[in-house]
Amino acid sequence: MSEYRRWYVSGGTFFFTLVTCHRRPILCTDLARRCLREAIDVVRTDWPCDWIAVVLLPDHLHAVWTLPDGDARYAIRWKRIKEEFTRRYLKAGGVEIAPSPSRQRRQERGVWQRRYWEHTVRDEADLKRCVDYVHWNPKKHGHVANVRDWQWSSFHRFVGLEEYSPDWGVEDPAPGYDNPEWGE
Repeated sequence: MSEYRRWYVSGGTFFFTLVTCHRRPILCTDLARRCLREAIDVVRTDWPCDWIAVVLLPDHLHAVWTLPDGDARYAIRWKRIKEEFTRRYLKAGGVEIAPSPSRQRRQERGVWQRRYWEHTVRDEADLKRCVDYVHWNPKKHGHVANVRDWQWSSFHRFVGLEEYSPDWGVEDPAPGYDNPEWGE
């Protein structure tokens, strides 16, 4: 079995990718969006962090967070968000993939992929690449012709802050950037 090593940097900034189980396209449904928003709000009460950028796509999400000084516990935040989302989603009628024997042994539900991808942001240039990648992602996957047309993205907040123009993203802003998504 592979060894997964994560780099925990107190007060660090991190880029994440979370994927649904079997890449089921559930995350942009009204139910899933509501459950995810509620899960994030509940978890942020006990485990605050600064959400710098986020994009929600049908089968995965990307987020960039900065943790508070003295705190490197992003893993507990994602664990709790995934648990809270799953509980709310299934209770409200959401459907899961039938758990495999491995998932049953681990008492895991069939909503999320087991793990998530994490990247520790190294500097301001790396942060810009990560944020640009988050916002470019709906266009990369062919969901929209223009980045501005994807509504479930912090891109619109960045436009409001004048960090991007509304027409930003005509071309890939981070060509050659390592592809942080699983299975591609």
